[in-house]
Amino acid sequence: MEFFLCVVGMVMFIEGLPYAAFPNRMKFWIQKILELPPKTLRGMGLLMMLAGLLVVYAGRTIQ
Repeated sequence: MEFFLCVVGMVMFIEGLPYAAFPNRMKFWIQKILELPPKTLRGMGLLMMLAGLLVVYAGRTIQ
């Protein structure tokens, strides 16, 4: 559970970093994301999930 909380904390830190560093630029990109069709967003989400799984797999096997 401790490892899980560390991972969640790191994800929250990384997700919040661009909003704190570049708030105006993030507003611009959020507007662009809102203009994308749902199919594109779904594909990007699935691609990011796959990339995340590959990173976790690599981190667990390459030690």
